[in-house]
Amino acid sequence: MCNLCHKLLARASALKYHERVHSGEKPYKCISCQKACSSKSNLNSHAKIHTDEKPYKCDFCQKVFAMKSHLKCHTRTHTGEKPYMCISCEKAFASMPSLICHAIAHTGQKPHMCNICHKAFTCKYALKCHERTHT
Repeated sequence: MCNLCHKLLARASALKYHERVHSGEKPYKCISCQKACSSKSNLNSHAKIHTDEKPYKCDFCQKVFAMKSHLKCHTRTHTGEKPYMCISCEKAFASMPSLICHAIAHTGQKPHMCNICHKAFTCKYALKCHERTHT
């Protein structure tokens, strides 16, 4: 059982992995781009983006992806499916990261800050787009 959220897990290894959700620990680093991951399986999935292998093809526009999950998320741009709903305002999103970014806006927090001009943003994607204005 997790001491922080009391979630029950079947194995000690699963508990160790789960606890990283709370600690933010990401001990596995990509050798190509230094992206940090919380598990070896997540790192292995991420590593596929650095190869030319893109076996997942969109049935609507023929765009190709290295990861099945990226294809699934992309397909929602064609279908309009938005399975992730905000509990505060019931706005729906096509991806979990979009929902998380939106949910932070309800708190008023802007945890992602530009190192150059110190402007703050609610989500990492908005910060990355902003940082391009400095180059």
